[in-house]
Amino acid sequence: MVKEFRYRGYTIEQLQKMPMDELLELLPARARRSLKRLSSTYRSKSALFEKMKKSKGPIKTHERDLIILPQMVGKKFQVYNGKEFVEIEIKPEMIGHYLGEYAHTVKKVVHGTPGIGASRSSLYVPLK
Repeated sequence: MVKEFRYRGYTIEQLQKMPMDELLELLPARARRSLKRLSSTYRSKSALFEKMKKSKGPIKTHERDLIILPQMVGKKFQVYNGKEFVEIEIKPEMIGHYLGEYAHTVKKVVHGTPGIGASRSSLYVPLK
């Protein structure tokens, strides 16, 4: 049996119908402050919300510090990580987090085996 997702006691349908001021009370303080400041000074974030409502396909953005809201669930975003756009599908468990948390900027370093000339001792390896 699949457990139904709830955010602070509310289902995803209830969260999507909830007015923004009630939703803000459920979010942590940092997210509340960030979303309250969405005004003319932050046009790129406001424009992204408008673009999200109209768009059918994935939405390209450089906004890594955007809080994920219930209205975004099911949408696809392409978030820039400094080199390329990483596609992210928004799931209910991501509500309240930032978009940038899911588009990692640093890859894990995987070192290969040392070749000839990699160290001073490798200069004296006899060739067969």
